[in-house]
Amino acid sequence: MAQIKPSGDFRDKISTVDEKGKRVWVFAKKPFGQWFNKRKIVSYSLLLFLFAAPFITLDGEPLLMFNIIERKFIIFGKIFWPQDFYIFAIASLTFLVFIVLFTLVFGRIFCGWMCPQTIFMEFVFRRIEYWIEGDWTHQKRLERQPWNAEKIRKKTLKHVIFFVIAFLVANIFLSYIIGYKEVLKIITDNPLNHLGGLVAIIVFSFLFYGVFAFMREQVCTTICPYGRLQGVLLDQDSMVITYDYVRGENRSSFRKNEDRAVEGKGDCIDCHQCVNVCPTGIDIRNGTQLECVNCTACIDECDHIMESINKPKGLIRYASDASIKTGIAFKFSKKAKAYSVVLLLLVGLLTSLIVTRKDFYIAISRSGGSSLYHMMDDNKIGNLYTLEIQNKTNKEFPLEFKIIDGNGDLKIISTSRTLDKQGTFESSFIITMNEADVERLKTNFEVGVFTDGKLIDKTDVTFIGPSL
Repeated sequence: MAQIKPSGDFRDKISTVDEKGKRVWVFAKKPFGQWFNKRKIVSYSLLLFLFAAPFITLDGEPLLMFNIIERKFIIFGKIFWPQDFYIFAIASLTFLVFIVLFTLVFGRIFCGWMCPQTIFMEFVFRRIEYWIEGDWTHQKRLERQPWNAEKIRKKTLKHVIFFVIAFLVANIFLSYIIGYKEVLKIITDNPLNHLGGLVAIIVFSFLFYGVFAFMREQVCTTICPYGRLQGVLLDQDSMVITYDYVRGENRSSFRKNEDRAVEGKGDCIDCHQCVNVCPTGIDIRNGTQLECVNCTACIDECDHIMESINKPKGLIRYASDASIKTGIAFKFSKKAKAYSVVLLLLVGLLTSLIVTRKDFYIAISRSGGSSLYHMMDDNKIGNLYTLEIQNKTNKEFPLEFKIIDGNGDLKIISTSRTLDKQGTFESSFIITMNEADVERLKTNFEVGVFTDGKLIDKTDVTFIGPSL
């Protein structure tokens, strides 16, 4: 069986750093093809959603907002507060298993198709670069030439546009944190009134500009831990973008009218176009590497070459190492099936928690003081409690309090009876019982919270009486 021809010490260093540790700038060839067209549809759809979501509202609230400052999160119009942290814990665990499962089965498909870094780099910033500086050969020539009028004009125009886009992206991302209305205030109001927000926008703008203008693929190969994580998760049954070395080796240059099978040559004509088009500068023919983000550019480029020499497409394709070796079609491994079961269970648990989540948080505690109970007039015993109700919804509710189960009277000590939207109602109340009805040290009551005669929530309280 033919084997992969390793190109030296490619496993010992990343492709974008030379032997002296100096950055090797990647000039990627402009991709095209059916896979690239599919990625365009996905990427621009996600970009549209990203830029539109902060301005879409449900019941007066943003579709998505992650206000870390106020510890308020809105997901599809539903408001989550710190009391709902357990849901986020389950959601984070589910997302982790989801990432592990997809990496195990499909490699870094998330990086190539859904990661914001890849989408912005390949479908926004690099497209602008192609428009201004031309394809990769023109970019190389421009980089080598001295600083003349053409180079200054093109470089200046590119970086100005880059920063404008980075500034726009920073505002959008900040809108997910504090809401677009607050961002508009920061932009239109006196900057001195919003110094914190202004500084945040400037910092975010320069951060995004630096990432997409200078860091680029270094984020994927050096900063992001996901690339290194895949080395632990992938196995020979994982479906990744790979080179069919069984069919491609031994590789050699193309010669017209040559019978490559008779000459003992594989289908790979060693044209290096898969390397030229790679945004991280690797040679996919060396095998799976941490720099590969599964962007499919090499598939399209190789398919184009195969068509031009009348060879079947798919020399580079989505496949597993096991399927390349054996020729058997891809199938789920036992490990992947086990992860799938765990994932389904977690998704079911998360769904049930979200569906059954209450819109109100009620906390009742015994009022501080030296007395557990108070002897009152008319031979009655009273217990004093503090009450806190948090409204997780975007509606206002008139409140009424009743004892649902228990022989006692409840009196709220507050002039207000209104629970504001997304607000908190705090008060105290007293429960009284006739001394003759107190038959034990502790008596349990069920207190209900009503609005317009409808029970919205209830909780248990304990009434303390004198020792018998």
